[in-house]
Amino acid sequence: MEKFLETIYSFNEISMVLRLALAVICAGIVGIEREQKRRAAGFRTHILIAMGAAMTALLGQFLAQTSLTDPLRIGAQVVSGMGFIGAGTIIVTRRKEAKGLTTAASLWTTAIIGLAAGAGCYIEVLFCTFMIILAQLVFSKAEYYLIASSKIMNVYVDFSDKKEIYAINEKISEKKIEVLNTEINKSPDDDGISAVFTLKFPARIDQEEILRDIADLESVRRVEGL
Repeated sequence: MEKFLETIYSFNEISMVLRLALAVICAGIVGIEREQKRRAAGFRTHILIAMGAAMTALLGQFLAQTSLTDPLRIGAQVVSGMGFIGAGTIIVTRRKEAKGLTTAASLWTTAIIGLAAGAGCYIEVLFCTFMIILAQLVFSKAEYYLIASSKIMNVYVDFSDKKEIYAINEKISEKKIEVLNTEINKSPDDDGISAVFTLKFPARIDQEEILRDIADLESVRRVEGL
């Protein structure tokens, strides 16, 4: 056992292959979860990123042994460079709602997993992978519960007449709901108006009821809780 641990923690061909394999397996596990949710960056993307990051860490160690190069210098470029890839998965919808933040975060963390695997941090890589899956599958349910029970809600409203915004505000005030913020834009479909209201609901009020009341207004074409 001691000989095996010495082999995998030392810098040799066997440990290099094992580290690359560990990066691929752990990144693949994270990528499967993203793939099942039909995200832009899925199984193959996560594997390729972790594989490249692991190879970068191995290259840094190799250069450190053959020259005076700092092994962390190359790996640092992976961390900063991942910002470009992660930003490509983030989309802001016409309702001013950000999509892809979790996928961008998982890509960035997968790159770190690859670097750690390339550096020979076996236990840390496995634990980090476990925590990522826990966050994606278990913590996400807790997040949905917190959102559902929150008293603050963003409401997207699309209407044809800009004067209708006064009627919407009046309808909201009738329910004693506080308007924290209002962002008004042109409708993406035509010359109408769209608005995103940030509302703070009092306790024991049916949030769906206020959405239905707003939808019943004459010029309102679409209402959606974000």
